[in-house]
Amino acid sequence: MSVFRLLLLWLLPGISAFAQKTYCNPMDIGYRYNFEQLNERISYRSGADPVIVTHKGEYYLFVTISGGYWHSKDLSDWHYVVPDKWPFEDMCAPAALSVRDTLFLFQSTFEQRPILYSVEPEKGKLQFYNRWLPRLPKDIGPWDPAIFHDPDTDRWFMYWGSSNVYPIFGAELDYHRRLTYAGPYQAMLWLDPWKHGWERFGPNHADLIKPFVEGAWMTKHNGKYYLQYGAPGTEYNVYANGTYVGKEPLGPWEYAPYNPFSYKPGGFMTGAGHGNTFQDVHGNYWNTGTPWIAVNWNFERRIAMFPAGFDKDDQLFSDTRFGDFPHYLPTGKWQQKDALFTGWMLLSYRKPATASSTRDTLRAGFVTDENPRTYWVAARNKGGETVTIDLEKTAEVRAVQVNYTDYKNTIFNSDTAVYTQFRLLHSADGKSWSLLADLTREPKRDRACAYVELPQPVRTRYMRYEHVYTAGPNLAISDIRVFGKGTGPAPAVPGGFSAVRQKDERNADIRWNKVPGAVGYNIRWGIAPDKLYQTWQVWNDQPSSLEIRALNVGVPYFFAIEAFNENGVSVLSPIISVK
Repeated sequence: MSVFRLLLLWLLPGISAFAQKTYCNPMDIGYRYNFEQLNERISYRSGADPVIVTHKGEYYLFVTISGGYWHSKDLSDWHYVVPDKWPFEDMCAPAALSVRDTLFLFQSTFEQRPILYSVEPEKGKLQFYNRWLPRLPKDIGPWDPAIFHDPDTDRWFMYWGSSNVYPIFGAELDYHRRLTYAGPYQAMLWLDPWKHGWERFGPNHADLIKPFVEGAWMTKHNGKYYLQYGAPGTEYNVYANGTYVGKEPLGPWEYAPYNPFSYKPGGFMTGAGHGNTFQDVHGNYWNTGTPWIAVNWNFERRIAMFPAGFDKDDQLFSDTRFGDFPHYLPTGKWQQKDALFTGWMLLSYRKPATASSTRDTLRAGFVTDENPRTYWVAARNKGGETVTIDLEKTAEVRAVQVNYTDYKNTIFNSDTAVYTQFRLLHSADGKSWSLLADLTREPKRDRACAYVELPQPVRTRYMRYEHVYTAGPNLAISDIRVFGKGTGPAPAVPGGFSAVRQKDERNADIRWNKVPGAVGYNIRWGIAPDKLYQTWQVWNDQPSSLEIRALNVGVPYFFAIEAFNENGVSVLSPIISVK
């Protein structure tokens, strides 16, 4: 190949030679078609209960009912691995752990199942570490297990539980007897929704159904043990991760007053529960979660990962502020919790959209409403169908995310026919169009949440999605999200901000005055003025009030607000103390 052709290929948009420097939640992996609802003939791509482990300087992602797992060298480019030995049936909410040169893997079960191991997980080579863990009493599990190795003591433990009847359990494992139980299992923690507002079930914690606890995970930091759990229910916007802290791996435990430590109830991707905490190769902490989709089934989900860490007081936190906007991939150890946020703002919210065709009332306008449960459907699933978005002003475009929906799908196997291909075009005047990215040039793969970072920023006004291929009978897209920077000023600080705790201390009423030109607001709060780790994102076309029902009884809080638009983020408002 000539030098000229090599240079031309390098310069063309959409060529895989460009290594993305950013990522955007939900994660851009090849979500598999899920078999949980096969008997009901509901077909959808889904991913849930993620565990990411760092092993030999690389990353492995395990997800419920995926027929395999994913391998990455950079937390962005994930390659699907089909193992040579898969135990009996597909894995649900698996446990994974890297210790020295070995990766351990175990599935959720109420039966007798083996722990597997691999010294070559990148090749999909799995072996039996033991044949069976002894059977536990009926309904005890271990479901949603987590395996923990204490590097300081060389002791091994397992934690598990998924129920609104039983607690999170824990037990020591005997390494010298191939990781069987070393002693009786013990109750670790129970939910207490009467004191912990965020543990209440339902949308916005407003349902009286008894909540669920699940998704155990253990992290040791600075000599302390952080036993993490997901609650109150995976199928709602308020699914979150909490933690108890102890001095010993089986307790006793102290409830952390800053709970939940990972929480994302507002914005495009809602729900941050049932994941794990891991460190990347640079030593940065991350927390994973399983955001909520619920188009075809209540438990239809995606995968997200958020920068996390421990502050100077050893408080565990996860940074979900702008958690579904583009973030930089880590290249070293970061010092500030929001250091990875690119500052690329959402340019497409509620912007006019037109389509080449429309099925029934499933109109193009849904692709800019930041709601994964509404979607545009084309009259036909064929190449050449388009959606055009008018950003209304010229802006600097840096990235685009295309989120597909499995509308009335009939696919029940993620085989070689399941992939997505499209082109992105742009125009300054809506008449003359130029290619922005071409996703037909890369190897065929399925990208239900395709994230495309541009090699260089492009100043433009109109964006167009041009369809090439997706499997199934329908072309359906929930959201086309355009990111970059506008040319105007950031919004002013919202005035009239107030936070009043209700008689029920688990709740607080938040109010503010809307700001001209704002796209939305971040309500931020925490247990100290310098610990505003919680964020609830609200759009400007929604009411300028919010009831937060996620507080802990007896814990003082501090609240503030910021506004954002296409151009940036306002200064944070004065911080309010609420007893």
